[in-house]
Amino acid sequence: MNIIVGLGNPGPKYDNTRHNIGFTVVDELARQKNLTWKDNKKFKAEIAEEAGLILVKPQTFMNNSGESVAAILRYYQLLPRTIFGTKKDSDLTPVLTIIHDDLDLLLGKYKLSINSSSAGHNGVQSIIDYLKTKNFKRLRIGISTDERQQIKAENFVLQKFKDEEKNVIKNLLITIIPQI
Repeated sequence: MNIIVGLGNPGPKYDNTRHNIGFTVVDELARQKNLTWKDNKKFKAEIAEEAGLILVKPQTFMNNSGESVAAILRYYQLLPRTIFGTKKDSDLTPVLTIIHDDLDLLLGKYKLSINSSSAGHNGVQSIIDYLKTKNFKRLRIGISTDERQQIKAENFVLQKFKDEEKNVIKNLLITIIPQI
């Protein structure tokens, strides 16, 4: 099983914002695979799936993404367990990939991380807190530009991409989708 979670905020207000780049990536993956998004209240997420692949867009808002991810892993009995005080099955790298924005990477750049801290990303921290492990794959998508230095981070991530930036994202998707 391969669970790929794109992080973002629900609702049209946040469409095409920097913080929703995770949604953008899984939307494109779903489009290429001809998958349809369905609302799943039990998981508090939109889900698109085919045999062995589950694409997820949590609908809990970014800072509570862990609630949705934990519900899905619990349902599929993939949550790490504690047996006699020791974590068992805490390596989620074979089954879980989180895709999210990264202010430390330039727009158009990306980096795969495994078993790393949230680096201040509240959505990732929520997932770590709920799963009680950081041992999963993260595809970090760069959103930073020259403007970043003049704007507070919380305002910058909620900006919509400019037209020229959308072209960079389009080219990035062509590069990364085959690697997911």
